[in-house]
Amino acid sequence: MSTDAEFADARHIPPIPPQPPRQPAPAGLPQPEGDPRTTVLRRVPAEPPAPATGAPAAHPVPPRPTVPPPAGPQPPPHPDRAPAAPAAPTPPPPAGRPATFRDTAAFHLANSQKLWSDSREPAAGRGPGAPAPRHPAAGPSAAPGSEPPRPAAERPPHLPWPSTTGPQPGVAPAYGAPGRPRSVRLPGPRLLAAAACLVLGIGLTGGAAAGSWLTDEADAAPPTAEAVFAKGRDVWHNTPVDRLFPRTVNGLGVGPGGADRTWTRIAVAPDGGCGRAYDPKLAAALARAGCTRLLRATYADATRSSVITVGAQITKADQPGMMALNTRFSTRSLGTRTDLLPLPYAAKGTPAEGFGRAQRASWTVRILTDVPVVVYAVSGFADGRTVTDPQPAEAAVRPGVTTAPAEAGLGHDAKGLADRIGTDFRKAAGSPTQTTEASS
Repeated sequence: MSTDAEFADARHIPPIPPQPPRQPAPAGLPQPEGDPRTTVLRRVPAEPPAPATGAPAAHPVPPRPTVPPPAGPQPPPHPDRAPAAPAAPTPPPPAGRPATFRDTAAFHLANSQKLWSDSREPAAGRGPGAPAPRHPAAGPSAAPGSEPPRPAAERPPHLPWPSTTGPQPGVAPAYGAPGRPRSVRLPGPRLLAAAACLVLGIGLTGGAAAGSWLTDEADAAPPTAEAVFAKGRDVWHNTPVDRLFPRTVNGLGVGPGGADRTWTRIAVAPDGGCGRAYDPKLAAALARAGCTRLLRATYADATRSSVITVGAQITKADQPGMMALNTRFSTRSLGTRTDLLPLPYAAKGTPAEGFGRAQRASWTVRILTDVPVVVYAVSGFADGRTVTDPQPAEAAVRPGVTTAPAEAGLGHDAKGLADRIGTDFRKAAGSPTQTTEASS
């Protein structure tokens, strides 16, 4: 069987140091049976001498000398090596340790409870703050579990846990330090500016919403009659011409027998005075209301067989004056007299170029009472034929009428366009209702 010594290289084995000489123990101290720091085998007691049975007795083992050999220089065990330095004297064993002390696992297990109890728990009779004894009391250690438990009165009081201060209301404790209130950080200038911008934005948004709501409420509320009348006096220069005289007007069910009619604008007259727009007697009848502006436009039907001139006179009268004028026209039938006809607008280069006094076949005059406007319409044939017996539009649209203007639908053309242009002026002025006026 091989060992490590057989494979070891002798050149790499360090030399074994010589054993130091044994120092004599000081006088007056008991000689320990062994070094407590090392493991010492127990002494085997001598066997009692066997009784004599005829065999010669063995020589007894001489006792171990108790007197140490005299101190003095001793030759080194190996004369070829240099003498080693003298070792430090071995300290004496601590007083109070038992003679049977051994550095074994059983010894540490037996004394661990006492060592821990002496270092952590204060002794009985001392206060919680008194220091523990530096060295444990001498004496043999008790085995674990052999010491009886102390009474409750003799047990040392447990030290209380350190008190902590609770966080202040509204302040969260800092991380890692429970119970310690965290310092309140003041908001910085950026945070204050952001808050101010937020408040300002909310205020502006709320103000805009409130203003829009108030505006919508104001728009939803119907305007007063005085406001509508005052606004109607200025619609002629505040409203585009295409809104007052549309390029195309669709009349649904306004033709003869409920047929649809479509009229296309072919000419618009420059705005001006009322001197050349009426026959002399009609001009005299309207003179009481005054004339601020006269607007005119000429339309043709879809077949280009009839032409219609529509006009709107902006008066200077107030609302009672317009009511009085409407009453006069209705009670005296001024709108049905053939000597009170409006004149057509015959634009050159259009189908209405030959539309003159003799070609007037049907007409209507409307006195509006909610706005200061007089609306009229006059129709005729586009081929320029002469009409000897013109007929008012209200009479020409009646069922069963067989006159030339009625059968050609000229009465429907005059009435339909007058109604539409009157409605456009009312919308431009903001009138919410439809007023019924006397018509010819």
